[in-house]
Amino acid sequence: RERYINIKNTIRVLLENNILPVVNENDTVAIDELKVGDNDNLAALVALVCEADCLIIFSDIDGLFDKDSRSNPDAILLPEVKEITEEIYAMAGVTTNVIATGGMKTKIQAAEKASENGIDTYIVNGTKKGALEQLLEHKNPGTHFIASQNIIKAKKHWLKHTLKSSGKVY
Repeated sequence: RERYINIKNTIRVLLENNILPVVNENDTVAIDELKVGDNDNLAALVALVCEADCLIIFSDIDGLFDKDSRSNPDAILLPEVKEITEEIYAMAGVTTNVIATGGMKTKIQAAEKASENGIDTYIVNGTKKGALEQLLEHKNPGTHFIASQNIIKAKKHWLKHTLKSSGKVY
């Protein structure tokens, strides 16, 4: 919790001084004590710390499809997700990208973290020209995970998504 508060204060001061922080987890040098595991979940945590209005996750795919769009040409892009359920996670499938750490599953995890804290989250294809411009024009080129109106308190969110258990109950 203390690290979370320190990060929050650091980012707040950077933003107040018109400094845009770039946060990236470099898997080759990250140590286990500080490792989040993937940049999607790291982005969600940074969005929470910054109290962002919106989180945009760029991918090499248009968004969340009802099934694997690479092997199913009839797959349908879901433009909007109101609630993240087990069925939504099942649509993620597994990644086939050798350089990816989690694929669509980690993007959904990140969207869940952010959206349950009132942050609208978008997964869009960052390789397509104009994706960001479309978002700025209030057009959705990908999948929009609707921000929850029932925001959980920061400490409960920390307990649910950040705290790692270190004991056993017998």
